[in-house]
Amino acid sequence: MRTRVVALEALTGRRERPCSSPRCLPARFISVDTSPTPAPDTARTATPPPDDPGTARSGRHRTGPGGSASAASRTPSDAGGRPTAGRTSGGARRATAGRKTDDTRRAVAERSLAESRATIRRDDTPKPADTTEAADTTGPPSAGRRRRTVLLLLGLTAVTSAAALVLGLLSWAPDPPEPARPLTLGERDRLAAVRVTNLRDLRAGVRVTAGTGAARIELVGWVDWSRSLLYLDVGGPGAGTERGLLQKSGPVLVIRPDPAAVPTPAAPPLMPPTDRWRLHRLAPGSHLAPVLDLLLDLAADRPDTTTRTAPPDGARWIARETVPAGPLDVIQAPLPTGAPSASTAIGTPSAATPTPDGPTRYWLDQDARLHKLVTRLPDAGPVTMIFNRADRPTLRPVDALGGRPGLSRALTDAEQRRLDRLPARLRAHGGATVTLTAPTGTDTNLRGAGWLSWSARTAYLAVADLGVPDRRTLLRRDAAGLARADLPAADAGGGTAEAPARPPLPPPAGGWRVSRPGRDDLSVLVDAAIAAGSVGQRGTAVRVREDVAAGRTVDVIESGPADARLRYWLDRDGSLRRLELRTDAGAWAYLDLQPAVVPRLAANPRPTAPRPSAPRSSTPRPGAR
Repeated sequence: MRTRVVALEALTGRRERPCSSPRCLPARFISVDTSPTPAPDTARTATPPPDDPGTARSGRHRTGPGGSASAASRTPSDAGGRPTAGRTSGGARRATAGRKTDDTRRAVAERSLAESRATIRRDDTPKPADTTEAADTTGPPSAGRRRRTVLLLLGLTAVTSAAALVLGLLSWAPDPPEPARPLTLGERDRLAAVRVTNLRDLRAGVRVTAGTGAARIELVGWVDWSRSLLYLDVGGPGAGTERGLLQKSGPVLVIRPDPAAVPTPAAPPLMPPTDRWRLHRLAPGSHLAPVLDLLLDLAADRPDTTTRTAPPDGARWIARETVPAGPLDVIQAPLPTGAPSASTAIGTPSAATPTPDGPTRYWLDQDARLHKLVTRLPDAGPVTMIFNRADRPTLRPVDALGGRPGLSRALTDAEQRRLDRLPARLRAHGGATVTLTAPTGTDTNLRGAGWLSWSARTAYLAVADLGVPDRRTLLRRDAAGLARADLPAADAGGGTAEAPARPPLPPPAGGWRVSRPGRDDLSVLVDAAIAAGSVGQRGTAVRVREDVAAGRTVDVIESGPADARLRYWLDRDGSLRRLELRTDAGAWAYLDLQPAVVPRLAANPRPTAPRPSAPRSSTPRPGAR
């Protein structure tokens, strides 16, 4: 880099024009050139005419052939020596020459000053070549050095980390699993408290897989241990006739079959459908029976004391697993036997806990909550149950199982008055249309439609059995007794087995079987409906809950003996909307009533009284020995 400094200052403090001759320049005129080579801008300066007196002096700082030639052509007086002619000439000549020299020097000084300023301005503007030269000479600035240092350190760190990772992967080996060991005292207590914890938590979501291959069944839904209730969607290739929705309350099992459902089950709707539910009996050897029994028996109202004091044979801690819910201990132990199940604790019969064919493993958290169970059951094969402890909705049983639960209480004065006025109100209505839904046995599910007259105390219905869809039973009930006639579905009004049509009018003339009122569930239900609201002794009825029937708010009132409990659904106007009867099978049969004008029915045929036989006399006839 070339730096040129030109300063001009007169001794008197004002600027003066420098002369081009070093001999005549004042001492304060300083010109410094630190460049070892000619400046690029000086080479680009236009060459003055040859007759210009300042030509030789304008390039005095150049080097090279041009500079040497200029130096060689200088006179001794230009080189700084004393001129001989000046010493020998007279004063006039010196004065004349001095004036010319002053003018020439002044012009040259002005031109030199202008060139110096232009050179300084050009030197201040960096050129590509100058920038490169400066970079090479002075080095990078401090910010650039710091940036390069940081990048270098980051690169070295990345390379070191990658090398360490590769070496770690090449030399990594999983830690050996902790060997199985006997249960500690705390683990025994948690295993013994599993059933109590289930009963305390009330409900849980469940997903079950049982069996293998074509016999595999899959269950998705919920278990309510507090009420011994299951609500599941049944699927899988081995579902068979149970494919669809299922509810089980204690020993009572109802299904809503759906043969067209996809094989993979999904969570059932929280509000179950109201139609097509039927009482169902599982076939002997069914894969489903032991699985359902085990689900309900995983709850009890007291811990298993035998497991707490002395763990059963084969009870061992196996491993520890981590799931989103937290760490779980895997414990292998047989299913507890002899512990009271949840269904037994609430007073309902239950099947015995199935005995597994192999070891059972429990996945337990630190609060004795069961998250997974793996076992092997007879007639079902390998069984895996996965519980979702956070999925705990309130379940609603279907009407065949009694409907949603309530809190029984005594009747208020207004409710008691409505119940007392019920017989008179029903007789004022005259009659109603009737829809029958009666699961009266594990193989008998009845549907019916017809009329009921409270004024004439008669009933006339067409009843279909879901097990025999092409037949109908016509039922006529009056004060004298009960008459039945079995006919083909087309002759008895038609309709489907799930929704039969009302019976034909007038009733067929023949084929009637007349009998006295019986004690079967259907006869008891129809007799209770015709009795026009005779609910028995005052003060024995209780209000179960509030519900909705035909879009109207009703009070469900229960009355009657324990073996024949009846429920009356009374709206706020005192009208009877439904009558329910608990059947011998543990399910609920019901008649839905809608006030209407009913046709006048003829009296039932009277049964033929049998002729009494003469008693045999013990007195011997005359002549007899």
